[in-house]
Amino acid sequence: MVNDLTQLLEVERATAPALNRADAARREVSPTLDPKQRSKLGQFMTPAPVATFMAGMFDRLPKDIRLLDAGAGVGSLTAAFVREAITRKDRPRSIDVTTFEVDPVLGQHLVETLAACSDECEEAGVAFTSRVIPEDYILHAAAPLLSEHSAPEQYDCAILNPPYAKINTASKARKALSSMGIETTNLYTAFVAVALDQLKPGGQLVAITPRSFCNGSYFEPFRRFMLEHSALRKIHVYESRKQAFKDDDVLQENIIYQLVKAESQAATVRISLSHSPQDLDATARDVPFSEVVLPNDPHVFIRLAVSEEDGDLALRVQALPCTLRDLGVTVSTGRVVDFRVRDYLRKDPEPGSVPLIYPCHFNGGYVSWPKPGAKKPNALVSNAETAALMVPRGTYVLTKRFSSKEEKRRLVAVVYDPGRIDSEVVGFENHLNYFHQSGEGLPGDLARGLALFLNSTAVDQYFRQFSGHTQVNATDLRNLHYPTVKQLEKAGRHFGEALPDQDRIDEIVEALL
Repeated sequence: MVNDLTQLLEVERATAPALNRADAARREVSPTLDPKQRSKLGQFMTPAPVATFMAGMFDRLPKDIRLLDAGAGVGSLTAAFVREAITRKDRPRSIDVTTFEVDPVLGQHLVETLAACSDECEEAGVAFTSRVIPEDYILHAAAPLLSEHSAPEQYDCAILNPPYAKINTASKARKALSSMGIETTNLYTAFVAVALDQLKPGGQLVAITPRSFCNGSYFEPFRRFMLEHSALRKIHVYESRKQAFKDDDVLQENIIYQLVKAESQAATVRISLSHSPQDLDATARDVPFSEVVLPNDPHVFIRLAVSEEDGDLALRVQALPCTLRDLGVTVSTGRVVDFRVRDYLRKDPEPGSVPLIYPCHFNGGYVSWPKPGAKKPNALVSNAETAALMVPRGTYVLTKRFSSKEEKRRLVAVVYDPGRIDSEVVGFENHLNYFHQSGEGLPGDLARGLALFLNSTAVDQYFRQFSGHTQVNATDLRNLHYPTVKQLEKAGRHFGEALPDQDRIDEIVEALL
């Protein structure tokens, strides 16, 4: 019986043989990969429509191209790049490809994809050479730095769908990266940084990665490295989180971007949007770089105002006059890491215990405690070991640090009202952020106004411009702009026994914007 791969090849061979061969291999191989190994290596192979789009993001190509495809999988990106290059009016003389792939099963398909690329190039009159290096890309890249006789590779172009996995601080990869002057915590940013380092001046890199590098303190060194060593030219966003890798269980929201090595940053960045890879009606606009990376942003967040409406909203939120410091307010992460105090957790309140607040206690704009039958504990024993984890009685604003994919809102805020919970101290669990003044509570109206502001649709939509994942970090909340204390206190007077409905919240906050 003819297998699925052969049937797909017969149907699709006529148009783009190498890419169609690679895509058929992807569909055949993907379900057979070991889930644990796949998770460990961060293997999410690129569908043909995504690969084709990425290849089209390259600007003018040199006559003789040296291409890097690190973490090449079955070769979809290389095949798409070759097809793009040889069908352009100004086609190259030669294409030399270096690919890296550690998985032997994928590597076998990669060799066959490269052979198909060679056939396409021969037919187009373009010289083609290629090699597959079955080694760890990062360790291989670091090796020349440890030798006096070997020079680092240099490429004209790099096209990447790197692995998505964290790097252990004690790993060989982390040490190798440090030897190259690259500090990062995730393989995908490591691959992009190393590839960028290996490009010739003026070389182009196009990558598809999670959006998570755009904000947060963990990725700040990478953002600085990227922006110091290259110009950010283009960014493409898929409106649907699930569409780029719809055959895989990818939780992150992905973006595609083009970087140009050692070039001055242009005044604008082209930002485009489509619903899915199959959507041919992408919208695009040129956004001032000063709106993508704010000149006074100490954390160099990358903000994606995709539409004109997004841009207008960003300008209005950024025009708000205050930072948290101006308000005299601080935001911190909840101090109670429950697995570290497991022996002191209590399912229900008992003498000698204090309230322990989780996201499950959020209800109608306030903390509702205790919650009978909750999966999480309701209380924490108060003793010398837990004393430093408590905060004193007071009014606090709490936000969730993590939201699920299904939740409509990224920002969810409630008020902890000491009038509703009789306790001199309280513990906030580590999955929460809490707003306070020098470790103590906030004035009531200010707290309610702040919670109302954070629960508005406008602030949630603005937050999503720089946060593409489901985490809400304290650094992100510090990076927001806020109304004045008086404005927040006035807004807070509209927040009574329960949070107003969404339309009323948005009406109140719209007046502040």
